[in-house]
Amino acid sequence: MTTFFEFEADFVDSLRCIPMQVRYNLDTCGIKLKLSDWHQLTQAEREALVTLPCTTETEIQTYQEYLQQLILERTSQPVATLPIDPYPAWLDSNNMPVNLQEKAQEIGITITLSQWSDLTPLQRFALIKLSRPGHENKNFPRAIAEFNLGH
Repeated sequence: MTTFFEFEADFVDSLRCIPMQVRYNLDTCGIKLKLSDWHQLTQAEREALVTLPCTTETEIQTYQEYLQQLILERTSQPVATLPIDPYPAWLDSNNMPVNLQEKAQEIGITITLSQWSDLTPLQRFALIKLSRPGHENKNFPRAIAEFNLGH
């Protein structure tokens, strides 16, 4: 299932930035994709990376191999890899990362554990990524509002 968030609306039509759905898949399959590499891909290839499944072990391997081949063809460079976290925080609905709680408090929001557990893994992933220190966080409040958090 393809999911775009409202806070991504300004760039998902053109896919000029890497949407959360693809970033989620990249973390899942252990690939670090630079924005400059993303820009080397055709619109159809970007759309394929959005829609290709990346959940089961076979799908993850297929996604990884497809992307590795694409980047090698486009840039003549192998794609950078990342270690794959066997227990990523976004799949843990019982524990909310501390830096996410702190980021929410900075904008006057408290996210309860039950709200956290009601989110989809992709929504939790987005909040974690948007709350990282040093990240441009203009979309964090938009995501909070979109996910109906912090009433």
